[in-house]
Amino acid sequence: MAKKKKLRIAIQGIATSFHEVAALTYFNEPIETIECLTFHQLCESLKSGKADYAVMAIENSIAGSILPNYFLLQEYHFSIIGELYLPIHMNLLALPGVNLSDIKTIESHPMAIRQCAEFLHGLKNVEIRESDDTALSAKRVSELKLRDTAAIANEHAAKKYGLQILEKRIETHKKNFTRFLILTKRSNGKADANKASISFEVANEVGSLADALMTLKDNSINLTKIQSIPIIGRPSEYSIHIDVEWRKRKNYDDAMHQVLRQVKNLNVLGEYKKAKIEYK
Repeated sequence: MAKKKKLRIAIQGIATSFHEVAALTYFNEPIETIECLTFHQLCESLKSGKADYAVMAIENSIAGSILPNYFLLQEYHFSIIGELYLPIHMNLLALPGVNLSDIKTIESHPMAIRQCAEFLHGLKNVEIRESDDTALSAKRVSELKLRDTAAIANEHAAKKYGLQILEKRIETHKKNFTRFLILTKRSNGKADANKASISFEVANEVGSLADALMTLKDNSINLTKIQSIPIIGRPSEYSIHIDVEWRKRKNYDDAMHQVLRQVKNLNVLGEYKKAKIEYK
């Protein structure tokens, strides 16, 4: 019997990064992760066929939306087939035997740094340095034996790279999660979908956006997120990204038919099953 081929999943970061944890959690089976240090590389891996799917962070409950990733969604036209809300716990990692008083530099991904702003602001005479990935920062501290440097990363990175946890759960708010999107090149949508991500443009006229949003309300469609993205080369014009949920598919279909007549360049980025938010 032929051995089942592992799914190839593009992630931002390296092994033990939050993106890898998200990928393993969502697919819940053995996978082959394609490590990408940037989100652009992640998209290129999916576009070129090196990966079957990609896992992309889109927002964090503390640090907010990752705006550059909205531009990437517009550029690459991938389909969103799912989402995952991953609880995020940040830890300060250092070499064994190192004390907090020994630390002169703390490094991590910019989003991780923003999530730990309150803790970091309380430290004195410590340089905060941005890196490409949380796990990569932990790896660097371990491999270079940096006794004056700590990394912000998860417990998986601490175990993999033999680091001790100086401070646990240093995120500003303990109910901290990151929302990840599951992307593929082509999808026909899920039969049990009850959520969608949509983008469109509206005329620069009084009430044009309000009219489209009122159509959703009139059809019992719940608007869960709205994000405006500047349209490059067209000052004062924006692309509107929204996430919507529904209980009855007919309500969503009816709303989309009406909204189609109210907006320009309507694009359904994906229809998928709404994920649960479970704090741990």
